[in-house]
Amino acid sequence: MSAERPAAPAGTTARSRTVAALPAAWALLLSLLMLGPALGWGYVLSYDMVWVPQLDLRSDTLGLGSALPRAVPSDAVVAVLDAVVPAVLLQKVVLVGALVGAGTGAAALVAERSVAARLVAVTIAVWSPFVVERLLIGHWPLLVGYAVLPWLLVTLRGSDRGRPLPLRVPLLMLLGSLSASAGLVTAVAALAAGTRRGDPRRTLVLLGWLLVANAPWVVAGLVQPSSATSDPAGAELFATAGEGLLPGPLAALSSGGIWNAEVVPTSRTGWAGVALTVLLVVAAGAGVVRLARGRARVTGLAGLVVCWGVGYGLAVLSWAAPGVLGWLAANVPGGGLLRDGSRLLGLALPLVVVLVAIAVDGLLERLPDRASRVLVGGVLALVPLSLMPDAVWGVSGRLAAVSYPAAYDDARDAVSAAPVGDAVSLPFVSYRAPVWNNGGRRVLDPLGRYPDRPVVVNDELVVSGTRIAGEGPRTAQVQTALEAPSPEARAAALRAAGVSVVVVEQIEGYPVPAVAGTTTLAGDLTVVELGPAREVPVSGARRVAMATAWAAWLLLPTAALAAGLWRRRRRRG
Repeated sequence: MSAERPAAPAGTTARSRTVAALPAAWALLLSLLMLGPALGWGYVLSYDMVWVPQLDLRSDTLGLGSALPRAVPSDAVVAVLDAVVPAVLLQKVVLVGALVGAGTGAAALVAERSVAARLVAVTIAVWSPFVVERLLIGHWPLLVGYAVLPWLLVTLRGSDRGRPLPLRVPLLMLLGSLSASAGLVTAVAALAAGTRRGDPRRTLVLLGWLLVANAPWVVAGLVQPSSATSDPAGAELFATAGEGLLPGPLAALSSGGIWNAEVVPTSRTGWAGVALTVLLVVAAGAGVVRLARGRARVTGLAGLVVCWGVGYGLAVLSWAAPGVLGWLAANVPGGGLLRDGSRLLGLALPLVVVLVAIAVDGLLERLPDRASRVLVGGVLALVPLSLMPDAVWGVSGRLAAVSYPAAYDDARDAVSAAPVGDAVSLPFVSYRAPVWNNGGRRVLDPLGRYPDRPVVVNDELVVSGTRIAGEGPRTAQVQTALEAPSPEARAAALRAAGVSVVVVEQIEGYPVPAVAGTTTLAGDLTVVELGPAREVPVSGARRVAMATAWAAWLLLPTAALAAGLWRRRRRRG
């Protein structure tokens, strides 16, 4: 009879739990430190990040609008959730959750490493140029996908061939596919880490789950009335860009290189950006050397390499040959998803995190005692903060919560009372820079989401003086209507285009043509009713296609949860 193993002392158990919780605590601390004023009362409105107090389930949020489904399914998810959790709180949960999820996921990727290596992994994942730049440009669904990425890799690398895939995989896929770009990241990671040679059934299951998880935006893009191709000029404008002293490919090595210079942290444009890049490259190289010499092992290394190759390779391709991606955007439906060259760079982070963690452990092994290892490990975890200090406190105040003026609620009520038809926000431009938004921070027109009915938006973009054509046919219809010779003619043309109400905001430098109608609200925002508008029909086939896509999307988590309960009962039985 074997002797029983003595129980671990209570102090040892408590200490081990504390140590195990350190990466999560560090991830939370870094997230709070970075977001800072963004967690105050109100909404963070920055470029594409537009949250409103009440987002309704409208036809366009469900993928039945005329423009490309850039906010499908994220808008629909928010519309449902903010009926339970106020949007003003939901946004903060999402932002903090994305950063903490990315940090703890990075720690999980290197769970077999030392605590110091895990803390460094958390810092690299959270205090990253990619995170800061995508926060400022407002790509929150992409950041949610970035947070899901390491957890998906960890889950799939631990699943054995021939055994059923873990049922949390489809749930992670759903969470990681809240936008088209995020869905691509999730798909690459799932296939890179989840496929097994000689197991085609497993690959087919993964493909099926991915198709369903991305069905809303895929189907919406396929059945929308306009072409799903994009202006090729966008590929050159959105290509991976240099940051200060770093040319595009080198900026991308440290997860930077976004096309919009306005969202690049100042520290990235000087020697600090160079230092961070050099340190990451040297540390990753040291990790490669240890792997090559057999001093470390990594489960699922091939999948990590594939993810890095896709993410970094696309970033470099967009810098070196933007014409190739421009051709894809102009000729292949959905090809425009690839024109923002650095958007998929999140795929490169898992391999970097793993290699740097290996290098950290290699360095710590050379130190003589525990005290020196703790000291050096702590310093290493702080290095990225010291080289990008302006990411602190809402990226030096550039991310801050604000409140909407009361005029927005008044305008919503006035639009709600207007005759049947869609709304249009004037001036007819994509982005605004209202003074009340953190001192004039640029943001996608909030009036596109604020009313309880669809709003025809201008999907054209102007970047560095170059106009990038939109894809939606109704943009051109509204622009043509606004060019009519008289207010009465403009109103008639708008009604013919399906518009029954106009919301006007006076913005310096943007003249607004007068439109005849009944003014139901005057002030900071003016609401003008035009009268009943022509109904813009949505074909029955399109409705059926989208209903099928949403039904499959909803069925996926339901089936996964039900199967999980069945497996648990079967094990117990």
